[in-house]
Amino acid sequence: MAPTLYDKKPEPGDLIEIFRGNYQHWALYVGDGFVVHLAPPSEGPGTRANSMMSVLSDRAKVKKEEIWDVVGHDQWCVNNQLDEKYQVRPIHEILREAQAYVDQEMPYCVFRGNCEHFVTDLRYGKAESRQVRQAVETVGMTAMVGFGVLAVAGIAAAIFGGGSKKKNEEEEYK
Repeated sequence: MAPTLYDKKPEPGDLIEIFRGNYQHWALYVGDGFVVHLAPPSEGPGTRANSMMSVLSDRAKVKKEEIWDVVGHDQWCVNNQLDEKYQVRPIHEILREAQAYVDQEMPYCVFRGNCEHFVTDLRYGKAESRQVRQAVETVGMTAMVGFGVLAVAGIAAAIFGGGSKKKNEEEEYK
């Protein structure tokens, strides 16, 4: 049985963020209980293990489906956080453009053209994926920390370990 209660009832044009474990899927609410979303072949409710296969997909289909069929049992919320950064396009334009994409197959790239890029482009006219940006920043920060640890280790070895080989050789000849 599909849930019927909302924490916050979505309005047409709202962005819906769906928490799928290691990533978030995004859809655009178009009214009457339906969403439009860009879905690679592996995307769907309860597909946590297969969802990582979307990285390998280069095509996806725009679907119009009931919100509960897309959400399944996953947590979700209305998330229009970019409203503070960008002007929202007129709702009738968002909905008309979203409907025009339904059933079309589109290029898909998890880094440059994913479901979040798709819905933010519809709502704001700007394709943006904060989860991709955050992932890149996290990977970059991890790499910087890793390089920093290696650099500190190298400097410490040069400072503290520099004379030990000579000292060991001198002790061998005694």
